[in-house]
Amino acid sequence: MKALTLLLTTVFVAGCTQTHREADSRRYVHIVILWLKNPGNVADRQKLIDTSRSFVGKIPGLVRVSAGPVLPSTRPVVDSSYDVGLVMIFDSEESLRKYPSYPVHQRALKEVIGPLVDHYRVYDFPDTKAAEGRLPD
Repeated sequence: MKALTLLLTTVFVAGCTQTHREADSRRYVHIVILWLKNPGNVADRQKLIDTSRSFVGKIPGLVRVSAGPVLPSTRPVVDSSYDVGLVMIFDSEESLRKYPSYPVHQRALKEVIGPLVDHYRVYDFPDTKAAEGRLPD
């Protein structure tokens, strides 16, 4: 009976550990679409791109930033009205929720985003593939 209890306890603990590891491996995606005050301004676009990329290593939990100008399209389902798109990958939901309060982000809001950006949209979601053990590059 003790052997069965030990076996069941081991299986239960292993299952809990696996669930914890899966939760830890999940990545969180933060997408930001920005429209400039001066639409199409190449220098302003680049300033936003460079600033966002500079966050890596300065914001805890930020794993990667992908950023670029709009890729124009004639397809009716593609919105080409914006200027810059950003994708930020965070290592946890907590990191995603905390990043706006970091000084480097606050400084960017004041010195770059505020002066250059007319408006923006944000989309956040967990990467479910990462939770299955396949982390994004």
